[in-house]
Amino acid sequence: MLKPVLQPIDNRTATLVSRLWHLWIKPYRTQIIGVFLLMVLAAVMTTAYPLVIQWTFKLIDQKDTKTIYLIPILIIAVTTCRAATLYFQAISTSTMVNQIVLDIQNALYRHLLGSDLARLQRDAAGTLTSRFTADVEALRMAINRCLTGIVRDGLTVVALLGTILYIDPLLTVIVLVVYPVMGYPIIQIGKRIRKTASSLQAGIGDLTAFLQQSFLGVRMIKSYRLERDEEQRADGAFKTLYTALIKASRLRARVDPLLEVASGFAVAGVLAFGTWRVASGTGTVGDFTGFVTALLMAAQPVRSLGNLNAVMQEGLAAAQRVFEIMDEHPQITERPSAMPLDVKQGRVELKSVVFAYKPERPVLQNLNLVAEAGQTVALVGRSGGGKSTIFNMLTRLYDVQGGQVLIDGQDVRDVTIPSLRDAVTLVSQDVIVFNESAAANIGYGRPNSKTGGATIEDIQDAARAAEAHEFIAKLPAGYDSVVGEQGSSLSGGQKQRLVLARAFLRNSPILLLDEATSALDAASEEMVQHAIKRLAQGRTTFIIAHRLSTVRQADVIYVIDKGQVIEQGKHDELLAKNGAYAELYRLQFKA
Repeated sequence: MLKPVLQPIDNRTATLVSRLWHLWIKPYRTQIIGVFLLMVLAAVMTTAYPLVIQWTFKLIDQKDTKTIYLIPILIIAVTTCRAATLYFQAISTSTMVNQIVLDIQNALYRHLLGSDLARLQRDAAGTLTSRFTADVEALRMAINRCLTGIVRDGLTVVALLGTILYIDPLLTVIVLVVYPVMGYPIIQIGKRIRKTASSLQAGIGDLTAFLQQSFLGVRMIKSYRLERDEEQRADGAFKTLYTALIKASRLRARVDPLLEVASGFAVAGVLAFGTWRVASGTGTVGDFTGFVTALLMAAQPVRSLGNLNAVMQEGLAAAQRVFEIMDEHPQITERPSAMPLDVKQGRVELKSVVFAYKPERPVLQNLNLVAEAGQTVALVGRSGGGKSTIFNMLTRLYDVQGGQVLIDGQDVRDVTIPSLRDAVTLVSQDVIVFNESAAANIGYGRPNSKTGGATIEDIQDAARAAEAHEFIAKLPAGYDSVVGEQGSSLSGGQKQRLVLARAFLRNSPILLLDEATSALDAASEEMVQHAIKRLAQGRTTFIIAHRLSTVRQADVIYVIDKGQVIEQGKHDELLAKNGAYAELYRLQFKA
């Protein structure tokens, strides 16, 4: 009767199961033992039912009117004990499985946060999110069903098998002949379910990514009247997922009918042979009734075991997708000899730097530039020239493929990553504001607690320096006001000043400003520029700006084109050269 769930274990399946066990399930072996003992007790209680029925009919045959009154008491005792056992087993199993899944989610999230920027940008955010939802949910169901199915249902089937073997060995042979016949088709269905489950989970990831992108871009969709186009795209995504769900459902639906047929043949054989034996006097009504009761009670756990293969295959497909991410090794790593970065002055130099996102398309080609300590350096040029890539090099979001990036003479690849990133603060045009309080958003500049390890006085001082204190104080709950998803309750200038307050609190010696005022109106830009000027004092500052009016006061301006420095100097010097910078300046101010 156990044969329907047995299947050949290929190397990939064995590896996945072994990994799940050793890394995530084995640490909870004490809880597993407790759950196992409860399941054993539940299985024993289950086998008591057919034995009580057998005993009842024997007492009726013997016309034992004194003892038969004990039967109702015994049934109530068995039922109560089994119910209590099942309750505590369900609670214990659920708690343990959810803790295992929590461990996996935390490990997956830590791994992704530690991954390279290139890897994180490879997949849409919704696709990665689905790993934590659809994939992990499938894994949760598989672990839960395996524990309750293989152990509880398996023990119950074994116990009932022992019971019917004890009651009538000959009838047991009929049952053992019928059920294994259905094992092979169920195994084959399970293999197909695993392939379908992988496609289904991928489809859920694609749909999540689409919906996330659609809702984030709803302003543009409405402005451009693209609702009809998005509806059509959504319809296609929904239909793709629908098709995968139907395919998976049809495969799962085949298991129950197979088990139903097997049960029908088994029960028919038992009834035919059993009634003949009772009629011929070679068997008793009590034995026959107890046997049939045990056989019918075994039908549900046998069916659960038959369906278990499908659930397990879906879980293994999900585990494979999760582990594929966990098995990716980041390229940006610390060298064993890495030392903390020692910033004494803040001099930055890029020496003969070479880099390409794709081998056939170089971005930086033998690039050289220097920012002396405390200087403000501007990077200007046409889009796609490599300016933002230089920022990525400075923080080791990407590594140079040739040359060096030096901070006070130290190669950034020779220092620890945390110390490097603590020394550099980035403020970009893509303002990142979290759906938390204004204080918490500023407090992220000094991490370690919800308010960033900073006192409220530190946060307010940073806000004043960024010219953000006044508008924050006017919010409904002041610094405790939740600013909404992506700062939806704030204006563009307010969000940028909130981020600048975070940068003030961070207080890094090197500052990177990537188009920090490009999306602001004139009034907001003036306020932000005042805050930026204050923030840049005493720091080595890099500015990427397409508005050349914002870089006139820079100590050095580098004109970047096709990954190389083609001009450098102060604003007036570059205008006097009448070269690339002067052309950019004329084009911009003609507009």
